[in-house]
Amino acid sequence: MILSKENLKNISGVSVKIPAAELLELPEKVIQFGTGVLLRGLPDYFIDKANKKSIFNGRILVVKSTSQGGADAFSKQDNLYTLCVKGIENGVNIEENTINSSISRVLSASQDWTEILMAAHNPAMQVVISNTTEVGIVMSEDKITDNPPQSYPGKLLAFLHERFKAFNGSAESGMVIVPTELISDNADKLKEILLKLSIQNKLSWDFEQWLKTENHFCKTLVDRIVPGKLPIEKQKAIEAQLGYTDELMIMAEPFRLWAIESSSEKVKEILSFEKADKGILIVPSINKFKELKLRLLNGTHTLSCGLAILSGFNTVKEAMADEVFAKYVSALMQQEIANSLENDEITYKDAVDFSLSVIDRFSNPFLEHQWQAITLNFTSKMQMRNMPLIRKYYSQKNQVPPLIALGLAAYIIFMNTTKDGENYVASANGKKYPVQDEFAEILYKYWQNPETAIDNILGDRRLWDKNLNNYPGFNQAIKNNVVLLQSIGAKETMTNLHTERII
Repeated sequence: MILSKENLKNISGVSVKIPAAELLELPEKVIQFGTGVLLRGLPDYFIDKANKKSIFNGRILVVKSTSQGGADAFSKQDNLYTLCVKGIENGVNIEENTINSSISRVLSASQDWTEILMAAHNPAMQVVISNTTEVGIVMSEDKITDNPPQSYPGKLLAFLHERFKAFNGSAESGMVIVPTELISDNADKLKEILLKLSIQNKLSWDFEQWLKTENHFCKTLVDRIVPGKLPIEKQKAIEAQLGYTDELMIMAEPFRLWAIESSSEKVKEILSFEKADKGILIVPSINKFKELKLRLLNGTHTLSCGLAILSGFNTVKEAMADEVFAKYVSALMQQEIANSLENDEITYKDAVDFSLSVIDRFSNPFLEHQWQAITLNFTSKMQMRNMPLIRKYYSQKNQVPPLIALGLAAYIIFMNTTKDGENYVASANGKKYPVQDEFAEILYKYWQNPETAIDNILGDRRLWDKNLNNYPGFNQAIKNNVVLLQSIGAKETMTNLHTERII
C-alpha cells in the first residue's frame, strides 16, 4: 500500500502521526522554490506542525526547477511524505514518524510556468521560501518574459511582477521572502539581484518601489541535519512497521533551528508558524545564532577532526562513544570556545546550552558522518572558524588555549602529506586519506623540512589571519603537542590532558 490521501484511512497510526482530513484542504499561502530534503525537513516540517496546531492554516505550492525526478513521486502520493526524526535530544533517544501534509502541489517550472504565475493572483499567497543551493542566488541575463526564466532570481522576479500587476501594486500584496540558502546575508543579496534584474528588464519605477518597500526580505539561518533517504534496508523496516510504502520518506535529526531576521510585526503576523515550535525564532538580528553555530558546531568539528582521525575513528558517532574523546569535545566547547564567545549578544549560558545540543547531535547513533568529509578544505575551515577564537582567548587570558592548541596540532600532523601524482594523501593508523585542500602544496613543502615545518606553518599569513608565532607560548605548545601525538598517540595524549585536569 502506497502512502496517499485515499490510503490514509487504512493506516493504523500506532507508529506514525497521521494528518486530519481537513488539513489536506487548507489554502495555499506559501510558494517554495525547491523540493530538497532540507526544505522538507525544516521549513515544511514547521509549517506542517503549525497547521496541526491550527496556527498557520496554510499549505505550500512547490516549484521544481527541473523536470527530472521527484514531481511524479509527489503526484502519486498526493504530495504526502513521511518524516522520520531520529536522534538524541536533551540526552534522550528520539524516534518519531510523521506524515507531512504541508505541500498542496508540486509544479515544474519548465512545464507549468503559466500555472505558477497564476498563483501570484492568489491573495492568500504571502510567503516565499527557497533553497536553491549556494549557487542559486546569482545574477544572470534572465528575461522575465522567458517561459520560464532560467535562474531562481529571474523566476522570483517574474512571479513578483505578475503579483504587482494582479493587485495594482497594493501594499497588501507584498510578500515575506525568506531564503534559506546557506550564504551570508542571503536575503540582502537576493534583493540586490532582483533590483538589478528589474532595471535590466526595464520594469517600471513603480514596481521597483513596490519591490523595495512592500516586500520584506528576511535574512535567515537554517540548521538541521537532514540526510534524506534512509538506507534501503532501514527504509523497508520502517515501511513494514508503518504499513505503507513511501518513495519520498526522509530522515532528520531532532535538533532544528530556523532563525529569521526581522523586527516587523507584519512579518511576525504572516509567519505565524513561528508559534508552533521553539526551533523557529523571528529576531531583530540572527548574528548570535550564526556565531554559535559557526564556532561551537562547525569550529568544534574542525578542531576535533584531526584528533579523531589520529585516534582511528571513522565516524563522529563512533568517536563520541569514546569517553575520553567525548570529554575532550565537551571541555573544548565549554571551557575554551564558550568563554571566547561572550559578548553583548551571547552569554556564557547561551554558549553552554548550545554546546549541549551539539553533544547530542554529534552522538546521534543514526547519522553516519565521516570524519574524512570534514577534512575537505581543512585549512580554510580552521582559519575561518577557529582563528578568531584564539585571538579572543588571548585577549582575555593572554595564555595558550590548551585544547584548541591540541586540535590545531593534530591538524598539522594530518596535513603532513605525501604526493600521489598531482594529488596529496594523508596517512593515519595505516589508512590513507585523499586531501582536498587549496593549501595542501604549501603545507607539503613546509613538511619537507620537519625541523622548521611548525615554525613556518604557524607563521604563514596565507594560512592564518596573523603570525601565530607571536602569541606567547603558542609555538611551543603546538610543538609539544605534535611530539606527544606522534610518540604516544592521540588517545593517550587526550587521556593525559584529563589526568592533568585540563579536561
